[in-house]
Amino acid sequence: MSEATALAERLRIVEARASSDNFKDKLFHWILAAAGFFVLFSLLGAMYVMYVGGQETFAKEGWKFITTDFWDPANNVFHGLSPIIGTIVSSLIALLFAVPISFGIALFLTEVAPPWIRSPIAIAIELLAGIPSIIYGMWGLFVLVPLLGENVYPWINDNLGQLPLIGQYFQGVPIGVGLLTAGTVLAIMIIPFIASVMREVFLTVPTRLKESAYALGSTTWEVVWDVVLPYTKSAVIGGVFLGLGRALGETMAVTFVIGNANRLASLLEPSTSISATIANEFSEAFADEHRAALLGLGFLLFIVSFCVLSVAKLFLLSLKHREGK
Repeated sequence: MSEATALAERLRIVEARASSDNFKDKLFHWILAAAGFFVLFSLLGAMYVMYVGGQETFAKEGWKFITTDFWDPANNVFHGLSPIIGTIVSSLIALLFAVPISFGIALFLTEVAPPWIRSPIAIAIELLAGIPSIIYGMWGLFVLVPLLGENVYPWINDNLGQLPLIGQYFQGVPIGVGLLTAGTVLAIMIIPFIASVMREVFLTVPTRLKESAYALGSTTWEVVWDVVLPYTKSAVIGGVFLGLGRALGETMAVTFVIGNANRLASLLEPSTSISATIANEFSEAFADEHRAALLGLGFLLFIVSFCVLSVAKLFLLSLKHREGK
């Protein structure tokens, strides 16, 4: 075989391999793109089904569906203000309780706790994140509801209930179920998620930065406030909103302890949420209007979650933009 022929054969082999690698690279790209778009199409498909299913209610009630508090399946009257408010309020209560506790857990594990105890506590937190929500709901019903109804709610009603302006939100018969109980159970549920994210984020702070601050005489609190938080604030806020997204869509745990009363009430009295209303009534919704109203609530839950998480994303982008400056 001549030298020219051998060179031509090698070039052919190289070109064939390059063509094969190029095809495989494009195939890999399209497979990954399909996987990514599958999530988007699934989300849009679910939203579309909910919207089409609830279109009858939207057309009949209009804006009254989300601005009026009256839910009467017996007379086919459906207004969803109470479930919407219940979903938002219980989730905000959960954040109010969960964020400080999660922050303390994450700081304890990364800055204060001795090394021998950090791994066991971290593993326990991750195990808590894996407990089914129905277990939290049963625990809340049989343990938390009697505890709050007998020991905490009477004090809240007698003291906070007398405050001007906000006192009406802390009044009611202290039976133990209600928005405050639902928010407390949700807080216990989302603490492992937020604490795990915060812990992993705090561990990414370079050790030399913290050691430099300690060398200059900073206290642990000053290191956390001036070094750790500025370095990780975007990711910390992202973890908080991840927990909020988890709380907004929770069903079974909330259904057990919120009281399932379709009305606006104080924090101590039974109320409902979107997911709890759907879970309680969908199997018994024989009328088309009833099913349409429940599907409409499902669509509104999508909208509420989308708006909350969009605000979170915009806030994070704003933080990154300011950091760039």
